[in-house]
Amino acid sequence: MDAELLDATFAALAHPTRRAILARLALSEATVTELAEPFEMSQPAISKHLRVLERAGLVSRGRDAQRRPCRLEAQPLWDAVAWLADYRDYWAESYQRLDALLDELQAVDRTDGEGRPTRPDGMVR
Repeated sequence: MDAELLDATFAALAHPTRRAILARLALSEATVTELAEPFEMSQPAISKHLRVLERAGLVSRGRDAQRRPCRLEAQPLWDAVAWLADYRDYWAESYQRLDALLDELQAVDRTDGEGRPTRPDGMVR
């Protein structure tokens, strides 16, 4: 996995407008004018966001007569998900260890310290 492309992907995803553009392009390709419609910003501002997305490989532009539709390129997202999956596994293992410790502590809380079970009011059964 190319570290520079991964950095560019995460940098592109860091901005809510760019994430919204990607969400829109996940539905279908669109022109810059169509992408700018829901935002309170100019077409040049949207074009700047698109350039960031293009540098990250997340968006490509085609040519259809006079239209230049933008389309989503999903491969960099898959690469980011694969990178994150390693950390998901790490956190899952950490949570499993934490659950085991919590179960152990709760078992100790249900005894009087000498292994005898206690009632909810703290009295030995």
